[in-house]
Amino acid sequence: MNVECVGIILDGNRRWAKENGVSKLEGHRAGMETLKKTVRFVRDNSIKHLIVYAFSTENWNRDTDEVSYLMDLFREAIQKEMSELGKENVRVRFIGQRERFSEDLQKSMNITEKETVKNEAITLWICLSYGGRAEIVAAANAAAEKSVLITEELLAKNLWTSEMPDPDIIIRTGGEKRLSNFLLWQSAYSELFFTDTLCPDFNKEEFNSILAEFASRERRNGK
Repeated sequence: MNVECVGIILDGNRRWAKENGVSKLEGHRAGMETLKKTVRFVRDNSIKHLIVYAFSTENWNRDTDEVSYLMDLFREAIQKEMSELGKENVRVRFIGQRERFSEDLQKSMNITEKETVKNEAITLWICLSYGGRAEIVAAANAAAEKSVLITEELLAKNLWTSEMPDPDIIIRTGGEKRLSNFLLWQSAYSELFFTDTLCPDFNKEEFNSILAEFASRERRNGK
């Protein structure tokens, strides 16, 4: 079966840090390295879309120091790592509540999107201050301004991910077996894979194993 889109919840950075005797901040940095590697091996499998849950609406409630560090990490990643991926023909798009971020971070997101808009190898969708429920509420409000009758089609056109195909596969690392408010609308018929591997240890071999299992599944899509 062809795979058009993969969604990944890269979970387990803090537990990885604890197991390896380093700070949780270093765990997040290791997770960023995994993200870069993941983009490349997903692209190498000719998959055109990868959507990654990087920072949820609930993550704002973490310790102030950790949130501050993550903002610095995002700032560095957008300016450096995303620019690097852009040179490898990766298009980068950001979805979520951008208005909650600082002006300089919002500006960096806009610049990165404009600089990579013509790249065609793969589109990397990065969810920042994202929540599936918040996305559906925003889409419903936008749709309500256009029509008295809200249909599935109208709602889908107003989602933050409206230009992205629904994910064929959703993977969660770190051992938890839930979606945690990720792509609640889009995941209706996604095949779900949960692995105990912590985010920084997720690798190409495990991803290829997931692809092989996906190919063996029968997708009924409600039929």
